[in-house]
Amino acid sequence: MDVRFYAGAAEAAGRHLEEVSGPLSVDGLIAHLGSDRPALAKVLTRCSVLVDGRQVVDPSEPLPTGARVDVLPPFAGG
Repeated sequence: MDVRFYAGAAEAAGRHLEEVSGPLSVDGLIAHLGSDRPALAKVLTRCSVLVDGRQVVDPSEPLPTGARVDVLPPFAGG
């Protein structure tokens, strides 16, 4: 699956796009992404996650194969 990071999440991840494989839930994906990157793990606690353009309701449900996951930190502004 493709994981796309935006704004502060991309900065913490050190990239805008990451490919991840394996059967994962959103919770599992978040744990995987932050497992060896403490700065990213901290940012991920405040991010919204969209799967194929839809906000995640139950982060324990399995992600579909080939999903596009968008990681969006909170945005400020007017």
